[in-house]
Amino acid sequence: MTPTFQAVLFDLDGTLADTAPDLAAALNRMRRDRGMEALPLASLRPMASHGARGLIQIGFALGPDHADYQSLREEFLRNYAHDICIHTRLFPGVEWVLRQLVDRAIPWGIVTNKVATLTQQLLACMLLPFPPGCVVSGDTTAKPKPAPDPLLHASALLGVPAHRCLYVGDDVRDIQAAHAAGMGSVAAAYGYCGHQEPHHWGAQFILEEPTQLLQLGVI
Repeated sequence: MTPTFQAVLFDLDGTLADTAPDLAAALNRMRRDRGMEALPLASLRPMASHGARGLIQIGFALGPDHADYQSLREEFLRNYAHDICIHTRLFPGVEWVLRQLVDRAIPWGIVTNKVATLTQQLLACMLLPFPPGCVVSGDTTAKPKPAPDPLLHASALLGVPAHRCLYVGDDVRDIQAAHAAGMGSVAAAYGYCGHQEPHHWGAQFILEEPTQLLQLGVI
């Protein structure tokens, strides 16, 4: 039986790596500097895939249209860059999945909305056991996810047609981007998910833990 998909693309935060502890720490440093109590990781974790925007919304109850947002965002990104990989780890099972893909000669890559400078810094610190075939960041293409542009760019870099690529992500934007790009879609229900129910996103497949990817029978 010929596999349906010939390459796998992954979101980064909340799909490959559990980055929430370091993202939360960057926000809580800002709160402590202002005499505010730190927020528990459990309350910040669901919005970690939304990066600065989502965490600043929770931490300071304001969005990008607020006059103070840009300065807060810059402060958050400085804090995060300073301590980007203190507690960040691959999710359990991810290294095994990557090893299986490499052993089967299945190309894989990363497509994230994280800006390239932070993506590169994080990946260098994490020392992935196997190098990805491509890395596409939030500022690599003209439009980030949920636009299809980053996913289409990644498929071109891997040399695999979009309809033969499977995209795995933990946010509804990931599934929307996969649909728009004509790719297979996998919801990582073990990730952050933004207080949303992944079963309602319209993904073709849902993973409760990473190793289930290799049990789908489509790669």
